[in-house]
Amino acid sequence: MELNSKKGQIFTSVAIAIVALFLLIYGAYTLVENKNEVKTRVSTMENFLFSLEENLEREVYITGFRTLFLAEDSVTKRGQFIPDVNSFFEEAFFNGTILGNSSDILIGAKYSDMLQFVKQRGESVNVNMSISNPKLSVFQEDAWNIAVLFSFNLTMVDNAGVVSWNKKEEIKSLINIEGFEDPLYILNSNGKVLYKINKSDGESLKNHLENHLYQEDSDAPSFLDRLEGKTTPDANGIESFVDLEEFSKQGLQTKDKSAVDHVYFSSDNPQASNVQGMPSWFRLDAVHMTKYNATAS
Repeated sequence: MELNSKKGQIFTSVAIAIVALFLLIYGAYTLVENKNEVKTRVSTMENFLFSLEENLEREVYITGFRTLFLAEDSVTKRGQFIPDVNSFFEEAFFNGTILGNSSDILIGAKYSDMLQFVKQRGESVNVNMSISNPKLSVFQEDAWNIAVLFSFNLTMVDNAGVVSWNKKEEIKSLINIEGFEDPLYILNSNGKVLYKINKSDGESLKNHLENHLYQEDSDAPSFLDRLEGKTTPDANGIESFVDLEEFSKQGLQTKDKSAVDHVYFSSDNPQASNVQGMPSWFRLDAVHMTKYNATAS
């Protein structure tokens, strides 16, 4: 009886050890499986977020391009510069209006449209998406590009409760200004002489004038400044030459002063000289005589 009892104890101990080992192995296996599930889900959400950011960059570009078009349209139709470009863009994006009036051009390019887009994309991968603290700003990235920056807090929660994500997002899109019309010419010629922004590639002074080309100059206003009617210096400034012959042909009164646009359209009137090889009416101030290596006639 004593021998059988010992055998039973040994059997029980072995059984307990086997069960414990099984539970340990099973637990470790389950832990590995859970870790792999989390790892896979995190990778999926990272790829989804990257794709979402790319799509949002395109959406911000569309919003910015359409709003810039509407800003120029407003200058032309109202005969007034934009008082505050950044506020103009904010109103268009968040309210879908331009100076209080709705615009069909903004359909599909508003903040509410972007929210719906984000939500639908999240639902497609079983992720609950939410945006908070949204902000939109516009600024001159460089002389030839405007930046539209959409910043917000993004929350992503996996519907299975496996992963959650909180991130500060900044989506920036650049809009090239070439091809847009210069607001300074729109208003200062009553819409009769229009200059499209075309970048100079080092053409001669005469070609620069005749083809209405623009060059970078930090003593000139940027494109966004021009939308607000400013002629003051900006690090991302651009400038052209006013073609007085075209102004005269349109019955517009001309001034005897430097043909550099931001000088000509301002109240400043620095001493200016005629230039060799240029029309008799063409004059430049001393600063720009030096910049363009011009010789007085």
